[in-house]
Amino acid sequence: MVAKRIITGLLIGIGASILIWFGDPWVTVVVCVVAALAAYEFYRIVKNENIQPLTWSGILFSVLFAINAYVQAHAIDIPRISSWFTLTFLITSITVIPLLWLLFKQNRQHAFIDWGWTVAGVLYTGWLLSFYIHIRAMENGVGWLFLVLGCTALCDVFAYAVGSTLGKHPLASSVSGGKTIEGSIGGLIASVIVAVIASLLFNLPVNYWQMVLAGVIIAIFAQLGDLVESLLKRNMKAKDTGNVLPGHGGILDRIDSHLLVAPVAYYLIILLNNQGWPPG
Repeated sequence: MVAKRIITGLLIGIGASILIWFGDPWVTVVVCVVAALAAYEFYRIVKNENIQPLTWSGILFSVLFAINAYVQAHAIDIPRISSWFTLTFLITSITVIPLLWLLFKQNRQHAFIDWGWTVAGVLYTGWLLSFYIHIRAMENGVGWLFLVLGCTALCDVFAYAVGSTLGKHPLASSVSGGKTIEGSIGGLIASVIVAVIASLLFNLPVNYWQMVLAGVIIAIFAQLGDLVESLLKRNMKAKDTGNVLPGHGGILDRIDSHLLVAPVAYYLIILLNNQGWPPG
């Protein structure tokens, strides 16, 4: 299991590195595919609790959020339509269309629960992942994306390695029994080291304090993202969201840390670039 996990992780890392380097439209294409698969897994496991989300509508809107991010990030002009219009139109559509569709379902006993889970799946997968498209399109986007993905991935690897070998104190046993405080600290240290290396390697416009801060914040939200997905699986009585990735489970199992990191990292980068925060 450990060997499969390592090999799969290395292959994903190599593929992600190539993807980051070449940039869009390939980043957007992969985000669309991952968002669609993650949304499918999300809706599949929530059905364990007799919830009936609008699966295909949710998958479609997850992909549309990623495509909209590409349009916004690259300032693609649509005659007489602003990027703000397309975003609000998407949000309105994912709110209204499932509501209307529920009127035509035969079983309407839990209609609003089904609607809520449909919207939740879109926001949790397509909306959150779309922030990676924005990060890649930034100035120094290659370096920033290597930093964010590297910190998140290595945080996960070292949290698992340290926790499985040295872990003794549970981190959040009520949510995930396998997480330990020792593993969490190991992941945080790894994230900080990666942040410093990536900042220097790509000559990112940050000072040492900002490098360390970025590593700490990414590690915290990477581990929180992992716990959020663990809570989802516990609530839905699912061990894994799928089995397409040997040693990791499903797509959602592999990207759980990234889902919270992507938007947090995006806004953190804006603060670091535009506000010079914190002062160094």
